[in-house]
Amino acid sequence: MLKAWPPIVVLMTFLWLQQAKTKNAGYVDLGWVMGLMWCAVFYILSTGGMTNRKIILLFLVSLWGSRLCVLLINRLRKDPSEDRRYRRIRDEWKTNQNFKFFWMFQFQGLLDVVLSYPFALICLNPYTHLAGVEVLGIAIIIVGLIGEGQADEQMRRFKENTDNKGKTCDVGLWYYSRHPNYFFEWLIWVGWFLFALPVPGGVWAILSPVIMLYFLLMVSGVPLAEAQALKTRGEEYRRYQRSTSMFIPWFKKRI
Repeated sequence: MLKAWPPIVVLMTFLWLQQAKTKNAGYVDLGWVMGLMWCAVFYILSTGGMTNRKIILLFLVSLWGSRLCVLLINRLRKDPSEDRRYRRIRDEWKTNQNFKFFWMFQFQGLLDVVLSYPFALICLNPYTHLAGVEVLGIAIIIVGLIGEGQADEQMRRFKENTDNKGKTCDVGLWYYSRHPNYFFEWLIWVGWFLFALPVPGGVWAILSPVIMLYFLLMVSGVPLAEAQALKTRGEEYRRYQRSTSMFIPWFKKRI
């Protein structure tokens, strides 16, 4: 895992330079996805031989990463303005912004290495046949990929409709959860944990979904998105908050 880290440091440094040039810290999201894809490929190549597990790992990581990379690259190309989350951080960091962003980029790279622990375990699994818990994990990953893709597509279509400008997306999966994209992303990491569980030490792979849940609910996911939504949509979003589950898709509450 440590051998996979130096190329990520180089990648994040390059993307940080792009950030300094464009004043758009959104490049860190692209680097985070690419770093995790690199970790999976590195572990597959460095552990010798091509097993069924490695093929499944490569296929699923490629599906997950390529979709997100296309989404993020299109966002950076079509809308060069910085994401509201990072504008808020930039406003809070009054001095030495580039220096602080450099370490933020590098921290995301280190986080890639930590989160990729299940990938390493999957590549080291010595057993021939898939265990039941592994099949369950793979199924959960597929559900997460489909759900996250649907949530992003529903949001894209909602925003493309000019009649919805300034409104809260309350259709499809967004009817049942205020952040279905984050929920299904977390679900994918639960699947990676289960896929890695049969390997000795696999229980420690639980750290990956736990870390993801912490960042999504407490740091850079839900809190920043909710704060921005309240700022721009006010009372309408407060009604949405009162009626709709924050994270896990569920039925509406009566107001």
